[in-house]
Amino acid sequence: MDKSSIRILLVDDHALFRESLGRLLAAEDDFELVGHPDSIEEALRILKQRVVDIVLLDFDLGERDGGDLIRIATEHGFMGRILLVTAGLDDHDAATLIRRGISGIFMKHSSPSSLVMAIRDVMAGKTWFDQPLLQRALAISANTDSRTARFTDRESQVLHYVLEGLANKEIAYNLDVSESSVKSTLQQLFNKAGVRTRGQLVRVALEQHRHKF
Repeated sequence: MDKSSIRILLVDDHALFRESLGRLLAAEDDFELVGHPDSIEEALRILKQRVVDIVLLDFDLGERDGGDLIRIATEHGFMGRILLVTAGLDDHDAATLIRRGISGIFMKHSSPSSLVMAIRDVMAGKTWFDQPLLQRALAISANTDSRTARFTDRESQVLHYVLEGLANKEIAYNLDVSESSVKSTLQQLFNKAGVRTRGQLVRVALEQHRHKF
């Protein structure tokens, strides 16, 4: 497998969905499916043994949910991206998962081609959130922390577009600035928020800056 391949772990407790999605992913030349477990325990075992770039994670895993895997994997140092792939999600659960730094929420009723695009976008550093769901999650979040540094107008503009899932080039076009300027503003946002990724930045917006958007 080429070193540039995206190494994917699919975690879902529905065998038919796993098998059909596994065939879809295998058809992409730059995707490598490293495993498709049906339980959190098996997923954690694979994460210990294999390098995984992105986890496609169902939320409802029988007696446990995807939030347990996110928590345990993060505690054990998993640094890859997590894209939730779900048939439905409560707004409060969505808020909790975003606060934990997931890179996106993909709805299972969407097209297979959209999932392929979502995976590539997330691996390119973008986020992938259903906008109505994200806005509801922002609306119900009440965890404001006054200790966090305030964002400048430009930082708030860039963060707004990050919430919409735009890439740096697209943000630069909308703001009529250079892409390097957007990268610089993003780094300022990362530094102020104490995060490293766009997904974590969305989490900060959810917790502390929802009134700005």
